[in-house]
Amino acid sequence: MKLAGGEAHRRLVDHDHGVLCTVHARRGVDAVPVVYAVRDEHLAVPVDRVKPKSGSGVAPLQRERNLYADPRATLLIEQWDSEDWSQLWWVRSELEWDADVSPEVEEALATGLADRYVQYRDRPFDRLLVFRIVATSGWAAV
Repeated sequence: MKLAGGEAHRRLVDHDHGVLCTVHARRGVDAVPVVYAVRDEHLAVPVDRVKPKSGSGVAPLQRERNLYADPRATLLIEQWDSEDWSQLWWVRSELEWDADVSPEVEEALATGLADRYVQYRDRPFDRLLVFRIVATSGWAAV
């Protein structure tokens, strides 16, 4: 059954990880697993120093280069239970990259990440990719 907008947004806020999809000019959909934080109509994904990256670590990632070319993105989250399919659900958020977000919004999102994930308590991320949530929809088995 289709999830009401408020319920889809609640699941987005409550869930802790998903798959961020941006658009690569040649390959099409570029999908990567991410953690995120939500504050009001904004969602942030950290670009962190925890995992080694190719290059210097501060150079733009492919997902950032994709966003420079096309600011649209999608975040997909889901719940899967191989034993009980009545527990299945998914939520999709349509996003638009907000490269000029206010420092206050960025700080609130960084605090949200630090509060939510013990690995981010010391804020080991170089920067945040901040998105405006354009629309959220979803489906649940019951």
